[in-house]
Amino acid sequence: MRVLRRWVDPFVVGILIALVLGLVLPVPDALRGAIEGVGDVAVFLLFLVYGARLSTREVLGGLKNVRLQSSILGSTYLLFPLLGLSVSWVAAPIIGDALAAGVLFLSLLPSTVQSSVAFVSVARGNVAGAICAATISNLLGMVLTPLLVLWLMGASGAGGLGGLRSVLLQLLLPFVVGQLLQPLVGTWLRAHKWLTTLLDRSTIILIVFGAVASATADGVWSSVSWVMIAALLVISAVVLAIMLAATWWGGRGIRLNRADRIALLMCGSKKSLATGLPMAVVLFPAATAATIAVPLIIFHQLQLVVCAALARRLARNSEDPGVVATQA
Repeated sequence: MRVLRRWVDPFVVGILIALVLGLVLPVPDALRGAIEGVGDVAVFLLFLVYGARLSTREVLGGLKNVRLQSSILGSTYLLFPLLGLSVSWVAAPIIGDALAAGVLFLSLLPSTVQSSVAFVSVARGNVAGAICAATISNLLGMVLTPLLVLWLMGASGAGGLGGLRSVLLQLLLPFVVGQLLQPLVGTWLRAHKWLTTLLDRSTIILIVFGAVASATADGVWSSVSWVMIAALLVISAVVLAIMLAATWWGGRGIRLNRADRIALLMCGSKKSLATGLPMAVVLFPAATAATIAVPLIIFHQLQLVVCAALARRLARNSEDPGVVATQA
């Protein structure tokens, strides 16, 4: 059982169960509307809690390492989108336009927070720098991601300026309110991490079920085959491999030390499921959001498995002075 938990994230299992239920359970229109309404409220509360938990002191401390922070942001919002744009264009004839759009959307998202920091810690990298980078990535992502979606995916696909307005109202506004409340409740929330974990995981699972159920009702899945899903898995593996290589060797090229290279590797190669799914629901119609989310779900599980193995290997190498001296 421990081995299974090490390689399979229970959270992803919950997402897959919600996906299957959305595929096979007939959901009446009225109930789907209610689920979408509850999901909107849950997303608002989720970003409110995110804002209330965030300590601005950590962000200010990590900002001092300009070279590390700029390299992670460049990887997240320049290199990754360029790769996503190229891959989605090449892959569209194989996996279809809808899933290819999901690959592009995936590349425009901010980095993860929890898993990036956790893997940097396991690999004995710069944890403080990772916390700052992941936090800044998500803060900027609330504005940059919708703007990149409007620019690269077309205003009509993302609801035009209305999509950006929805992001500001449903994601950025509650986050700002949460920051205002942070002096009052931030310490308590950081001491009760289970509350945030429960809220973000239950919110995402609810979003997945609602989006997939809407797509099923609209007949979206008739154009998606298992061959496309298998091809998408291969494409995700290629994208992840390219980003891991680019961040690791790019960090060496700009002469980052080993701890900072690990932070760049783990933060610059990941994309956030927790931020991406709520944004997909806000930016796209429910049926479209379901197919847009499929590449993100696959990439999320893949990055967890691969980076967990990488983190353990880097941790073992850090115990060998010869390896550290060579890679520093």
